[in-house]
Amino acid sequence: MDLAAVAWLTSPAGERMLTHLGAYADSDAIALVTRLRRDGLSAEQAAAVVTQQELRTRARAKFAEQAAGMLFTPEGLEQATRAEVAAVHAARFMAAGVERVHDLGCGIGADARAFAAAGLAVAAIDADPVTAAVAAANLRPWPAARAEVGRVEDAHLEVTGSGAWLDPGRRESGIRDARGRARRVTGLAQLRPSWEQVCAVAARLPATGAKLAPAFPHNEIPPSAEAQWVSWSGDLVECAIWYWPLAATPGRTALILRPDRPAVTVTQADAPEPSPALSGLAGLGPWLYEVDKAIVQARLTAAVTTATDGSELEAGVGYVSGHAAYDIGAARRYRVVDAMPHKPARLRMWLRERGITGVTIKQRGAGVEEGELRRQLRVGRGAGNGAQAVVVLTPVAGALAAIVVEPA
Repeated sequence: MDLAAVAWLTSPAGERMLTHLGAYADSDAIALVTRLRRDGLSAEQAAAVVTQQELRTRARAKFAEQAAGMLFTPEGLEQATRAEVAAVHAARFMAAGVERVHDLGCGIGADARAFAAAGLAVAAIDADPVTAAVAAANLRPWPAARAEVGRVEDAHLEVTGSGAWLDPGRRESGIRDARGRARRVTGLAQLRPSWEQVCAVAARLPATGAKLAPAFPHNEIPPSAEAQWVSWSGDLVECAIWYWPLAATPGRTALILRPDRPAVTVTQADAPEPSPALSGLAGLGPWLYEVDKAIVQARLTAAVTTATDGSELEAGVGYVSGHAAYDIGAARRYRVVDAMPHKPARLRMWLRERGITGVTIKQRGAGVEEGELRRQLRVGRGAGNGAQAVVVLTPVAGALAAIVVEPA
């Protein structure tokens, strides 16, 4: 993708071409390029169209029907905020009475679109010219939203009625892995813009929010700010830092989002410490609660032990044992079938005695290589002809255990 490709894709001819293409399939790609070339498109134009067809098809997982009217770059789509999560970001600014959001490092404009759709004016910038052009195209439905090329350190920030949103880049440019993706950075100083720059923006515009990686260190949470770990359908997707006045609950919080259930918010007030813990496998109750990853990362598992009158199997791992059945939005409940110290030979015998040939392996804090364990158990990834089982591998009071469970 280059600026010429973006210009053509947003032209009437390019838009007509994209509108008439269906879902992407690898098996059809070569034939489609051949047909587009025969219809008069240049090699560059045909490649751009097919690439957008593929990216729009992939983007439906994040943007649903919106994807059909958007432009993407491969890295931009990978790093873009899911539409439902971006809507949560926009709601923060609206609730605080913000009228305009400076989106600094906007990427392809996923959050900027949510801000604009909520009725906010948007001034977005990105240092990469192609990315900024894609964002500008994605913001065209909203006259009060624009995207331009710019750097955070050079941005002119209007203060009155304004807020700022930053989504620092977390990949190194020019360094690719075997799948062609840029390598992730780990330190806050390596972000683009850096964490220091994010804090500098917040000092100028108090109504500032920032999207950081879920591994954001707890000791870096700014005073009076809220650090909210967010999960979508069980996947941990971000840690959002909300400076005052955007902080609804200063400190550590967790937000659990699912497409078919109400959102669940957990705060430090819900998680009194210390959290009770098992002293050994003998104390395991009949119910096992798998705590949502956002809660685990926010170190709020005590909210689940409190809600279930349960105990952690191991501090910080995110499994809770209970003696009563509770339906709570913060954790998934399983019925415990059996439990034993983790010894592959013993587990293999247990499975064989019950005719179990299909095993789902779940693990937290175990560090077990699944392929090797399946070889030892003589159970492949296929279901086989026998019964099925779910095996949870996790430490219990410091000793690795295998817990057989079934969904409640």
